[in-house]
Amino acid sequence: MARQAAARLPGAVVLADSRRLPFRDGEFDAVCSVWLLHLAAGPADVRTIVGECARVLRPGGVYVTTVDKAASHNVGSDIDVVLSSRPPSPVRDAAADVESCAAGHGLVPAGHARFRGHGQGRSPRRTVADLRRGWFVTLPPGHPLADGFATRLAELPDQDRPRPDPYFTLRAFRKP
Repeated sequence: MARQAAARLPGAVVLADSRRLPFRDGEFDAVCSVWLLHLAAGPADVRTIVGECARVLRPGGVYVTTVDKAASHNVGSDIDVVLSSRPPSPVRDAAADVESCAAGHGLVPAGHARFRGHGQGRSPRRTVADLRRGWFVTLPPGHPLADGFATRLAELPDQDRPRPDPYFTLRAFRKP
């Protein structure tokens, strides 16, 4: 992704640790961390990342981030019913927690939006493939539970028909 962005925006792409951004305080009008916070190692990293985003924002600047990413994938389909008893992943990007982190760094709510993940609806066959490649981090490939879920998913109808697309949630915060 970074290579593609650098090709489209030569000289404008910087690879950095989101916990220690290599920018001056108040350097940007806007900062976003889309599909990042759910990958943080823990709540302390989420607080640090949000704090860094707040630090590099100028007064009046806006920070936008996704929240509740994992929950977005539960669209109420037959696949979700099969997977409902899987071990939960830790939730790092819960909306209330992110809002609390933002407030702790002096940011105030500025809005929210939802957007559809076009083409991201899962089919049973694709979900089995995801299980086998370790996409569900709490179910390593070859784990007996993963194999049991794969068997049940393979019994669902319309193996190649994607179920509904997920809807993702954005939160925006402003630096006063």
